[in-house]
Amino acid sequence: MAKPRLEVAEIFRRYGEAYRKKHGSAMSLEQHRVMRAIESCRTAALGGHVEQCDSCGHQVISYNSCRNRHCPKCQSLARAKWLEARRAELLPVDYYHVVFTLPAQLAPLALQNKKAVYDILFRAASQTLLLIGADPKHLGAEIGFLAVLHTWGQQLMHHPHLHCVVPGGGLSP
Repeated sequence: MAKPRLEVAEIFRRYGEAYRKKHGSAMSLEQHRVMRAIESCRTAALGGHVEQCDSCGHQVISYNSCRNRHCPKCQSLARAKWLEARRAELLPVDYYHVVFTLPAQLAPLALQNKKAVYDILFRAASQTLLLIGADPKHLGAEIGFLAVLHTWGQQLMHHPHLHCVVPGGGLSP
């Protein structure tokens, strides 16, 4: 995968402080922590180490990672390994990407009642997919699927939604 021209960390370093001044009161403590971690990831702020060639004395400085689970830099290797493991599990069928989004009017409720609201979102999505998969007009089979909860949108604002990967096949009744 090619390195992006502009990384999230660089955007946060350039604009994060101004963003926090304008929107900080609407951000959770966790969002503040994540932004700070990403901003300082692989910089002198987190310390580092120096590798030196014994022959020529050439030095390479490597800064420490933040290890935050939301950091794109820190999670890129874990993400690649996870994707490769999932590829090995693929069945020889088409797959579909289905997104279930919590209505914007309910998003504030989810902030205060995460477990209850996210449980309902997962249950509603699961029941919907299983019902449609079992319907003879569609697939007429028992399907499996993978669902991943995302609580932030592309603008890093609270936007709860489920990404579901659904195979185009299933077990016959």
